[in-house]
Amino acid sequence: MKDLTLQFMGASLANVGSTIIAVAVGVFLLEFALWLVFDRLLHHRLALPIMLLTPAVLGLAALVVYPLLFELQLAFSNMSLRRFKNPDYGLAIGWDNLKLMFTEPVLKQAKFFPLLLRTFLWTFIQISFHVSLGLFLAMLLNRKIRLKGLFRTLLVFPWAVPQVIAILAWRGEFNYEYGYVNILLRWLGMANPPQWLTEPTWNFIAINLVNIWLGIPFMMVTLLGGLQSIDSTYYEAAEIDGASPWQRFRAVTLPLLRPIMTPAIVLGIIWTFNNFNVPFLLNQNLLETSDILVTALFRAAFEYNRYGFAASFAIVVFLILLALTIVYMRISEFTPVTAAKVSVAAGEGKRPAKAAVAAAKGGA
Repeated sequence: MKDLTLQFMGASLANVGSTIIAVAVGVFLLEFALWLVFDRLLHHRLALPIMLLTPAVLGLAALVVYPLLFELQLAFSNMSLRRFKNPDYGLAIGWDNLKLMFTEPVLKQAKFFPLLLRTFLWTFIQISFHVSLGLFLAMLLNRKIRLKGLFRTLLVFPWAVPQVIAILAWRGEFNYEYGYVNILLRWLGMANPPQWLTEPTWNFIAINLVNIWLGIPFMMVTLLGGLQSIDSTYYEAAEIDGASPWQRFRAVTLPLLRPIMTPAIVLGIIWTFNNFNVPFLLNQNLLETSDILVTALFRAAFEYNRYGFAASFAIVVFLILLALTIVYMRISEFTPVTAAKVSVAAGEGKRPAKAAVAAAKGGA
């Protein structure tokens, strides 16, 4: 903290400011050149879209495409801390990185497939609780209850707090001696409460509990928006036809909620599979039994300095996640359910009540 002087902060801000000014000037000159060429010189009818899209395309290439290509190149190298300046490249080296990933420990003891299974378990637990509890709370908030705004604010609070701050606060609460969780367990009569931060099993449970607490609000808010978009006439029609609450939920709510639930679950799978903050920050003692793929990847790259190996590791993780997303979207048959089905069914002479239920069942 002694080095954090006003002079140092001013120099840092000056460097950042000069970079921002340079980027702004570059974008302005690029836009001016495009305007001269496509609008004044060529009189092109798509001059404005070209001017708007070109900086975005260049930014995408600089910030996304180039890092991916560099990562792919690095995967075929033996770059490490010892070979940082002059690494070797080749297909044989890339193949060796791939073989080492599946045959040797990626950390000190943890191997790839146990890490993969633990990551699958972690993702399954999180998505199951996020969707089930998020949908339950969304359905409660969708009803007419008093103080709905207050309850919604309290339930969204874990999502509003910066994640790093929330995780570090929870790490203090899981302290064996002074944490409030163990104080509460002792008050309830448990003589030897769990050592959440040092015992492997309890540490993994603590990581899951914290991420469930953090992830439910997003799913709840997303599904609440979907529930509020469902026309109440569907439920009225189903109730007239004698459908029970469970039948209304299964035949009306779930099918009409699917267009919103499917992308929310896909995003949840991606975020949970790649969730770094919770498993890393709560794993205070660097227990390999609490690592998932993304934390193991970070440690392989920046603690063990195996850069070429870590690049190959990152590509494999990306391919696994891509395959999971495609498989889930195929299984869920992601097709939007619209009111057009109800209109078509009603046009065929069915009563509106039966048309609504039939349309909902048709989307199931």
